Amino acid sequence: MLNATLIALLVVMSLALIRAVLGPTIHDRILAVNMFGTKTVLLIAVICFTFGKPEFLDIALVYALINFVSVIGVLRYFEFRNEVKEQEAARD
Repeated sequence: MLNATLIALLVVMSLALIRAVLGPTIHDRILAVNMFGTKTVLLIAVICFTFGKPEFLDIALVYALINFVSVIGVLRYFEFRNEVKEQEAARD
């Protein structure tokens, strides 16, 4: 059963990467990267459970925090960039 879970997670992660590359808007791409990060945390947790190594769950938690902070940072960057473009367009 765990093997099926690992395969399903890998398939979903590959679909998220495809969406991140082909996404029509930046928001679709950011959402796909966030989903990929979340599925990576799940993959690490399932691997920890499969091999009986619960000490690696700390790595999954740290990865989840880094994923969250980086997505917020990227969204703030694009928000700031759009505001600058709007201000420049208003000046012209």
